[in-house]
Amino acid sequence: MKTTASNITPAALHSLATIAPDHVIAQDYVKELATRIFGDRMESFEKLLPVFTNTGIEKRHSVCPPDWFNEDHDWPDRTQAFIEGATDLFKKSASQALDEAGLMAKEVDTIVTVSSTGIATPTIEARVMNEMGFRATAHRVPVFGLGCAGGVTGLGVASRLATAEPGSNVLLVVIELCTLAFRKDELSKSNLIATALFGDGAAAAIFSTRQPGAIAEVEYNYEHTWPDTLNIMGWNIDPIGFGAIFDKSIPHLVETEIGEVFESFLDHHELERQDLDRFVFHPGGTKVIDALETTFNLGQGTLNTEREVLRDYGNMSAPTVLFVLKKTLAKGIAGRSFLSTLGPGFTASFATLQA
Repeated sequence: MKTTASNITPAALHSLATIAPDHVIAQDYVKELATRIFGDRMESFEKLLPVFTNTGIEKRHSVCPPDWFNEDHDWPDRTQAFIEGATDLFKKSASQALDEAGLMAKEVDTIVTVSSTGIATPTIEARVMNEMGFRATAHRVPVFGLGCAGGVTGLGVASRLATAEPGSNVLLVVIELCTLAFRKDELSKSNLIATALFGDGAAAAIFSTRQPGAIAEVEYNYEHTWPDTLNIMGWNIDPIGFGAIFDKSIPHLVETEIGEVFESFLDHHELERQDLDRFVFHPGGTKVIDALETTFNLGQGTLNTEREVLRDYGNMSAPTVLFVLKKTLAKGIAGRSFLSTLGPGFTASFATLQA
């Protein structure tokens, strides 16, 4: 059993479940829908149309049926759809993670819920506690605003909470319903890119300092937020709903900035590049995946698992990296895996897992 210098037993990952909603929407349908809605209203639409092909996405999943996106929706509509969809995905993903870990809901001590695509108070975990059988005394930790970085940052938060209370069971649930941010009224490049990229999904995991039956040990967590980058990624919020902020400089930032932060991470934890056996990234888009392979000196095609997830699910924001991790675990991993995401802030979030 590994311990840190301060003799603290690290947390281990005991299960990981990924869930996508039932409604499947083909990229061809999204392209046709966007053409019908924006084609005559956006001056640069024809120039931007290839983004639907260049994303590498063939389909994505949605909590709402395709016809929902032909209608007008305001905050109450979107909020109701979020609460219903997130509640359903929470129950499904959490139940699967508990089953895989051999636990019952009443054995969970802390629930960490990560989401940035809807607002609900009471939060989602509170709405399902009685139905699912969680204890009334379970700690609730809802986290909002991490965006695409939420998968790895949430993993870090959940694992540190497990370490803080040795022997306790921590449930992490990451839910993003990105499709609910679709805007018919917004004639911007960011909105069109979001339309081409975003899908819905959820992931859940169990963490504990108990070692028997563990999949991997959570070793290190690390974050870096760049100054003066608030406009790189995030939401604009208005009476209609969320509006996506995407800066075209994201791939360039990956190529020029993340390498130095990665080296700082290695130095901080006294690691060498060769100490990392596997890389697991959030596949924000094909250009970002290409930039990551270049920046981290990985061969072309090394991140094909990331491309597969993007192809089949789109960019689901925070859960996406956990979908990649799930597929990686299914293929079998050994040694140390490096996880990385980027999100609003603008922030890089890293973690390492020991198989």
